[in-house]
Amino acid sequence: MSLPQFTDIISLSNTEISEAIIETETALFNLRFKKATRQNFKSHEIKSTKRRLAQLKTLLTLRLESLDSKDETNK
Repeated sequence: MSLPQFTDIISLSNTEISEAIIETETALFNLRFKKATRQNFKSHEIKSTKRRLAQLKTLLTLRLESLDSKDETNK
């Protein structure tokens, strides 16, 4: 399993990104909970989940900043 690529999420809409952020945060919580309770899990999933969450948040931030800058130029 390779790490998630940024190009995979560029085509998502803002609402899809927001939903994916919530799902990814939930998945990360569950992985951390499994680690804390010493249940079986694949430890590399934590790294890939954290990376995907960071990518999603970065993309959403970039899009919102571009919307803000467009609004400011239109005023």
